[in-house]
Amino acid sequence: MTSIKAIIVDPVGLHARPASILTKEASKFTSEIKIKSGEKEGNLKSIMNIMALAIKTNTEVEIQATGTDEKEAIVAIEAAMKENNLI
Repeated sequence: MTSIKAIIVDPVGLHARPASILTKEASKFTSEIKIKSGEKEGNLKSIMNIMALAIKTNTEVEIQATGTDEKEAIVAIEAAMKENNLI
């Protein structure tokens, strides 16, 4: 398993637009990819799972990837989060 932790800095939190970007990026990989926020967790390949977490600004999240391309997935997802000013 490979993971990263980050603080969401988007003023609106993890809302629909960035959630769709993360879902699209995560779906490029075969690894199982999860997002955790506190006690809650969801499948990063499912926009409904991400939206249900209702992640607000200044919340710490952890992205976990497990599988053959886990390292590449984490690098790409972290880059997408930075490019879209989520973290």
